[in-house]
Amino acid sequence: MKHKKSAVVVIIIIALLGAALYGALYYHRQQNRPLTLYGNVDIRSVNLGFRVGGRLAQLAVDEGDEVHAGQVLAKLDDAPYRNALAQAQADVDSARAKLDLTRSGYRDEEIAQVRSQLAQLQAAFDYADSFYHRQQGAWAKRAISADRLEDALTASNQAKANLQAARDKLQQYLAGNRPQEIASAGASLARAQAARDQAALDVTDTMLTAPSGGTILTRAQEAGGMLGAGDTVFTLSLTRPVWVRAYVDEPNLNQAVPGTRIIIRADGLPEKTYHGKIGFVSPTAEFTPKNVETPELRTDLVYRLRIIVTDADDRLRQGMPVTLDFADGRERPSARPAGDDVHAR
Repeated sequence: MKHKKSAVVVIIIIALLGAALYGALYYHRQQNRPLTLYGNVDIRSVNLGFRVGGRLAQLAVDEGDEVHAGQVLAKLDDAPYRNALAQAQADVDSARAKLDLTRSGYRDEEIAQVRSQLAQLQAAFDYADSFYHRQQGAWAKRAISADRLEDALTASNQAKANLQAARDKLQQYLAGNRPQEIASAGASLARAQAARDQAALDVTDTMLTAPSGGTILTRAQEAGGMLGAGDTVFTLSLTRPVWVRAYVDEPNLNQAVPGTRIIIRADGLPEKTYHGKIGFVSPTAEFTPKNVETPELRTDLVYRLRIIVTDADDRLRQGMPVTLDFADGRERPSARPAGDDVHAR
């Protein structure tokens, strides 16, 4: 009887040890099991419009067209802006001529004319001063009245003042314009040039170009219509970058390291495998979005991931569900590749 009880105890112990070993192995396998996440393709779009307003003269593309960076998509009637540019250029020429004139000072002919006036006024002063002194002699002999002496003095002083004014004017002509006048003329030229540059920019802005490659999603305007500055003409779906938005819970957050390589598979493209890398991990937790998870998981806190697809093609569409497999992407570089931060954010 005792032997039977001992055998049962041994069996129970072996069973417990086996269960513990199995549990440890299962836990180890679970801990080392590659992480798989689910997300959606996120392709950015941009609304394109003119920076200036006017009449829409031409549309060069339509919905569904593929465009490349710098391609002209639409044009405004640029006649008003070209007229404004011509006026601004004329203002620049006028301001430059005024600055040159201010810098060069007075012409030789003008200076010669002032010298001639100075000589005439010098002669007038010499005569008035001499006449006053003669009148003083006559007054000493009481040959003239005091009024005549006062008149002679007044005439002499007036001639002296006119002579001094002529001398100051000649000095001004010889010295040229004041630095403040030259600076004012230079500022007027700079202001005219800035207005000219803005007018030239307005002419350039009458052409709407694609900022990068992509596909035209919508065309919101028709040729002939009047547009205000900033009105949307096209909505462009960008070819690059293509991202995948996914979410990871806190227990697996340590595996979602920026730079980690990811294998991406789309449900609608079972034969195609894409590659990417984690470019951004949200620093704050958020509730699981209701449109991507089951009701049971909606209250769970997760961290948002942005995966950059490195070999995307036009078969990846906005919102397409994808599977993210870390199995072949567990390489974690020691340094984040240059440029990841820019694309990640």
